[in-house]
Amino acid sequence: MHRIAPPPAPDGRGVKRDLVVCGLGPAGRALAHRAAVHGLTVTVVDPAPERRWTATYAAWADELPDWLPPEVVAATVPRPMAWGTRAHRVDRPYVVLDNARLQSVLRFPDAQVVPDRAVDISPERVRLASGATITGGRVVDARGLTRAPARAEQTAYGVIVDASRCAGLDPLFMDWRSDNGAPSGAPPSFLYAVPLDDERMLLEETCLAGRPALAGAQLRTRLRYRLRARGIELTGAEPVEHVRFPVQGGRPGPHRFGAAGGFLHPATGYSVGAALASADAVAAGQDVWPAGARVVHHLRSAGLRALLALPPEDIPLFFDTFFTLSPAAQRAYLSGRADLGGTIAAMRSLFEALPGRLRRRVAAATLGIPVRSRGRWGSAMMGL
Repeated sequence: MHRIAPPPAPDGRGVKRDLVVCGLGPAGRALAHRAAVHGLTVTVVDPAPERRWTATYAAWADELPDWLPPEVVAATVPRPMAWGTRAHRVDRPYVVLDNARLQSVLRFPDAQVVPDRAVDISPERVRLASGATITGGRVVDARGLTRAPARAEQTAYGVIVDASRCAGLDPLFMDWRSDNGAPSGAPPSFLYAVPLDDERMLLEETCLAGRPALAGAQLRTRLRYRLRARGIELTGAEPVEHVRFPVQGGRPGPHRFGAAGGFLHPATGYSVGAALASADAVAAGQDVWPAGARVVHHLRSAGLRALLALPPEDIPLFFDTFFTLSPAAQRAYLSGRADLGGTIAAMRSLFEALPGRLRRRVAAATLGIPVRSRGRWGSAMMGL
């Protein structure tokens, strides 16, 4: 438990802390924890500071910082499987995090905890829903991203099942095969299947991103159809996980962190690994957005335009091509937030390996040239 502070004075009087963190998701909590470890005085603001995380968080093992103890990892997949139209082994360990242990590790016992909602944030001041204000040497927005019609979202519907019911099912980073009952030309979705621990697996039908994204009811129907085709019948009593969050809208800068600060990768929707890896530097006030990192951010946005131009039936082939790249190239694109050279090399290799018709579409879309699609793709994919 953390010490809950009395409401701050409406005019902002009181002790000025070194750092004020708004939002206590994984990014905000990691930042507050690392700032406290390094001796900074910290105030955290969140309307429900003791809430438990219910989403499943995962990362590539090599993304996790050295200061994070191994017990926060609930399960490890040494070489996860990916499917486009054929199988690929991803030669990179993948981990699922234990939320309770992660929250316990990311503690900040001496922080001032303000159970309120931040409504207006500036570099050194935050105004709260209660009308009070808090000042600090730095204020960082880690509240995540708000939904908006113009922002593409990731959606998913998942069930948690006993691992014994999934015998023979390899852990899947993504599986784009068409056995989910979706009609030809419909917005695509993939199966994500990972162990949560030694006894449970999460099976999730995922719309990588869409504007609008596929609804949970559509994904539930597809998941049940797909699992039945693979010999896994659901009873209806399984715990359910719902996913819906924006995958665009983050803005790099010194006063935003996590998804709000551009750390979310549009190709996967992941941001936790990148935030954990950068928490020390942000706590120390270092510039984590040098010119190269900002260019990578823009290149990933160009990747969005590229995938938006592809008809749904070409998406599995696109991912077939991506997962034939070298492990180094895959890692550079998926995790090289500041690796400009590696990102450019990976994108060049992917482009050169694509079939000619896909290259033309990708090139035109990346340059912002309108391309007529062969079909309406309501669930717009975010891209590699």
